[in-house]
Amino acid sequence: MAEMELAKACPLTNGGCAGGQESKADSAWILPNLPSKCTWTATTPASKSPHSCVRLTEEKKILPNILKKVGCTPMVRINKIGKSYGLKCELLAKCEYFNAGGSVKDRIGLRMVEDAERAGIIKPGDTLIEPTSGNTGIGLALVAAVKGYRCIIVLPENMSMEKVSILKALGVEIVRTPCTRFDAPESNIRVAWKLKSEIPNSHILDQYRNPSNPLAHYDTTAEEILEQCEGKVHMVVIGSGTGGTITGVARKLKEKCPECKIVGVDPEGSIVALPSEMNKTNTTTIEVEGMGHDFIPTVLDRSVVDQWYKSNDRDSFLMSRRLIREEGLLCGGSSGSAMSAAMRAAKDLKEGQRCVVILPDSVRNYMSKFVNDKWMIKNGFLNDIQEHKPWWWNIKVQKLNLSAPLILLPEVSCQKAIEILQEKGYDQAPVVAESGLILGMVTPSNTLTSVLAGNVEFSDPVTKVIYDQFSKIGLEDSLGKLSCILENDHFAIVVHEQMQFDGNGSSFMKQMVFGVVTAMDLLTFVSRNDKK
Repeated sequence: MAEMELAKACPLTNGGCAGGQESKADSAWILPNLPSKCTWTATTPASKSPHSCVRLTEEKKILPNILKKVGCTPMVRINKIGKSYGLKCELLAKCEYFNAGGSVKDRIGLRMVEDAERAGIIKPGDTLIEPTSGNTGIGLALVAAVKGYRCIIVLPENMSMEKVSILKALGVEIVRTPCTRFDAPESNIRVAWKLKSEIPNSHILDQYRNPSNPLAHYDTTAEEILEQCEGKVHMVVIGSGTGGTITGVARKLKEKCPECKIVGVDPEGSIVALPSEMNKTNTTTIEVEGMGHDFIPTVLDRSVVDQWYKSNDRDSFLMSRRLIREEGLLCGGSSGSAMSAAMRAAKDLKEGQRCVVILPDSVRNYMSKFVNDKWMIKNGFLNDIQEHKPWWWNIKVQKLNLSAPLILLPEVSCQKAIEILQEKGYDQAPVVAESGLILGMVTPSNTLTSVLAGNVEFSDPVTKVIYDQFSKIGLEDSLGKLSCILENDHFAIVVHEQMQFDGNGSSFMKQMVFGVVTAMDLLTFVSRNDKK
């Protein structure tokens, strides 16, 4: 079935299953990586494309509502950074953070809702549920606020607090989940489907499977690029999240500008890039938000990507900071991923040729993260500029001689957790799943406060009272880095990465909890060794 038909009455947007392929283990949710049934091919003439064609609208002087400010984002010339890398081509940035909600995801939030409305699938007063890394949630929340929908966003715990604050301000109900495999029961995708099964008149528009996602970019983002560049574009560089942006833009450009090279950017730790050998890495976490997956989303058509580049957190954040400082572009971390890849991809373009880079979101969401020097130093992305470091600054954390940690499993009750911590004389303890995933930290005072406030019962599992925002530090990291963490945090979890092998002989890195370190541990070490 063509995507044009799906957009009119898409079975995916209200929980229907593509091709009847449901998970046998759990029929209440639908896999986000099922094969796409779209009939589009690169060899299909534009006149016979299965996709619809929506004309770009001219902006009015007075807008009827803020949703009319989605799309028509500016194209800006990059004047300094490209030259510093020796690029000869003209380098342009498509600034998607000028959308109403601050990101490229506003386009798909609006398109998914309006397509579902036209199909009679949803109506004002219904509940929209979406698993997201934040920007799609903000886009949907914006639409929900204007159109009158209840909105629930299921958000992984490693997303920025700025996104959480914006979502709350928009009236969204937020459910936080651990950062884990997409198909784990506690993942944001599975939790969203569980909520859908429990809440009447609720819908998951499903950005990972909904054809309205790439169609939004096929109809608007790509058309804007062609119009702004007057049809002259030789390369487009796009980071891959759900894959909707790169799929939609690439398909339109393959039709209208077939000589244009499509470059996809995928972070280390993700499995999206091709060839698959590119994805081999020991990286276990991705700090850049909104990019990379441990599955291939249904909406992503990797056949339209001519070349993939891998990005890493450090290069991405440093490039974003350069875009802000040198070009005045107040963009987010994934913008740095795309731009840093463009510096490699566009090196062979000649003078007179043109490379467009998509900048997906703004710096607004990351003021407490990569914009902050201390956060960058704490996470090892920026060298500390302190000139006169104390003698202990570069000593490794493993020299602290920490005690073995007391670890609680998630099924331990609040009452039992308090008893164990008091009996063993611990002020806090990490809560770790049997899989090894660190769920958070628990303290006696926070547990008692929650019980006395009536938020939890003594019999409830300890997972209801954990701190899910915590810092981790490795044994090989410096005490200087630990000191930066402890300026803001009461403690840090000390982790050690071990290589493990499964039954097939495949290796993977797993983080093990080595201990919990506090400011007192650091002060004790410094004072004892000062005397020596």
